[in-house]
Amino acid sequence: MAAATAGYLLRMTTIDHAAETMGFGPLRISFDGRVLRPRPWTAAQSQWAAEILGDAPAGPVLELCAGAGQIGLLAVAGSARRLVCVDLNPAACDYARRNAADAGLAEQVEVREGSMDEVLRDSERFALVIADPPWVRREEIGRFPEDPVLAIDGGPDGMEVAWLCVDTAHDHLMRGGSVLLQLGTVEQVDLLRDRLREQPDDGLVISEVRWCERGVLVRLDRA
Repeated sequence: MAAATAGYLLRMTTIDHAAETMGFGPLRISFDGRVLRPRPWTAAQSQWAAEILGDAPAGPVLELCAGAGQIGLLAVAGSARRLVCVDLNPAACDYARRNAADAGLAEQVEVREGSMDEVLRDSERFALVIADPPWVRREEIGRFPEDPVLAIDGGPDGMEVAWLCVDTAHDHLMRGGSVLLQLGTVEQVDLLRDRLREQPDDGLVISEVRWCERGVLVRLDRA
């Protein structure tokens, strides 16, 4: 057994006793207390992503702040699209790999652990970028004691990680591709609009906003 594989199995063994499993669409998603519990409403992001992929250029999908991977996995399930999941949390990355395997998608899913501005090659381009950043304002994270701080802390205005997602998506999006970003409030969408007005001519523009049960989904396309 390769050392890397052995290390991965050892990590999974140490968390198995605390693992939970829940349905997410047709998928069964495993996670534990170090990973944000999947929110059923976020399946709407997966469904919208799958719709976008029907008309998107050929190419892979990138999921930023992937957590246990459920949103990206559901988006590409039933397709041949390659998926790259990125997360800073080692436990989340382990679960994303496990969940990809459990969904029968291990061969088309790659999970990268680390900061999104460090784990992507400059030359990589994606047909769709799905971004699920933490968007709770830092002063409000105490309202959610069961959630891992890393998974919900969006900084002073809740947009700190979202800005990094937008910048990363801009650098790695194909021509004709789209970004599907999850935010928390209408006010954050307004902040995004203001920020995008300052981008160069080839920047991203908001093409559609959908309000969901507990959040906001924003589609962006390249201008």
